[in-house]
Amino acid sequence: MKWSDMRRSNNVEDSRGGSGGVPGGVGGASIGGVVIAVIAGLIFGVNPLEILSLMQGGDVAPAPQRQGQPIQDRDSDFVKAVLGDTEDTWNRIFKQQLNATYQAPKLVLFSSRVDSACGFAKAAAGPFYCPADDKVYLDMAFFKQVQATAGADADFARAYAIAHEVGHHVQNQLGISTKVRQLQSRSDKATVNNLSVRLELQADCFAGIWGHYTAERNLINGQDVKGAMNTAAQIGDDYLQKQSSGYVVPEAFTHGSSEQRVSWFDRGLKSGSLKQCDTFSTSKS
Repeated sequence: MKWSDMRRSNNVEDSRGGSGGVPGGVGGASIGGVVIAVIAGLIFGVNPLEILSLMQGGDVAPAPQRQGQPIQDRDSDFVKAVLGDTEDTWNRIFKQQLNATYQAPKLVLFSSRVDSACGFAKAAAGPFYCPADDKVYLDMAFFKQVQATAGADADFARAYAIAHEVGHHVQNQLGISTKVRQLQSRSDKATVNNLSVRLELQADCFAGIWGHYTAERNLINGQDVKGAMNTAAQIGDDYLQKQSSGYVVPEAFTHGSSEQRVSWFDRGLKSGSLKQCDTFSTSKS
């Protein structure tokens, strides 16, 4: 992945040098939490669901959080490059496909813990998007874990994770997230889960749209795409359930199966069109 050729974003806040309170739960949609759970499970033989449970934390009064000094390193430069490229891409898409203006999110780099408008998050949460403050939060330990398992080919897989969270921001911009939350508030559990799956799959498709435009500029290749597809497959609900319990419960899916996640990411990647990412009007998510 030729990320060094991408424009760096100015919308990155680095709080890694600061300190926050002991976190509790976290709101908003998250791909990073399950990624960290899977990676830790593969490396250390830990049950992914146990890690996800620990991520929920308890209610502990937080201490004030201080803004730290920005840390200049390869990972933060990578994040700025990917975020900058998503900004340029979505600016173009909003103008050309929607005749609208895209408002880019802020991205907060943190370590150990962070305070967001959606609550407190521990480092294990990985990347997540908080619609209450229009910010993507990224624990840099996530990148180190992915790099440890995927090696030099991990860049586009890591970029996919960021693009997925930016996809949730796009949903928020388009009013999709609000409509889904309203529907969920008056629905039974099965419908709530189904709507969650459709929301997540659409974010995967939106991440694929960003990938479409990076491929157009020859910034990624087939090997990069393969790595991202593999990441999408390893965070499918069926994969996670099978890893943790040995069996699959489709009714409990909240993010979609491995096949669904790969399929919708690929759909966005091939089309580059928002119209092809309507996961809510199809009979099957």
